[in-house]
Amino acid sequence: MQKFQLLLLVFLLPFAVIAQVYSFADGEKTHRVFLDENYLIETVFKTDDGFFVLSRGGFYTSDNGSYNVQFEFNSNFEKDRLSTKKYDHKENWKDISFPNQNLEGKWLMAGRVKPEGEQRRDITSSRKTMKILLNGYFQWIAFDTANMSFKGSGGGTYTAKEGAYVETLDYFSRDPEKVGKILPFEYKQKQNDWYHKGYTSKGAPMHEIWHKRN
Repeated sequence: MQKFQLLLLVFLLPFAVIAQVYSFADGEKTHRVFLDENYLIETVFKTDDGFFVLSRGGFYTSDNGSYNVQFEFNSNFEKDRLSTKKYDHKENWKDISFPNQNLEGKWLMAGRVKPEGEQRRDITSSRKTMKILLNGYFQWIAFDTANMSFKGSGGGTYTAKEGAYVETLDYFSRDPEKVGKILPFEYKQKQNDWYHKGYTSKGAPMHEIWHKRN
């Protein structure tokens, strides 16, 4: 009986909701898909130079290998007017996940640490900056859920171990010249807060507070 249950699990695995990062090619473009237990993000960038094309994502419901996404953001909204989309998990979705790292999950920008102390921001407002970390990949997105406006995004690979957090940029909507840049940071996690300290891609010092998104 146990052997039968194991075989059944393996058979159903492609259709199960599994937190993974996927990639598939479309001509000269790469599509990267973050898929966790309730959120899906699709980002498209040029394969050769990382030039940013689009990004869209939101919470989803699943149905037999399909994901019906209600977008919170869509960088291409003014052109395609898409607020929802159905994604089918196809055979060309290649699992590119690395081993799990620390800090995995969805995080909302919650404030900054200043010389005078912590300055918190309202994470319940429609304007959000979210960062998703999953299976060795990261992406941040600035957006407004009130009108699906998109402010910017960047992403790539990351490592997080023993207080050292390092990002490598694969794409960056605001400055394609930063693609390939490696950004080292320090991190501390205190319950649902992540303290993120280092320098921005422009070289400015920063000390951010991110809060785990439910």
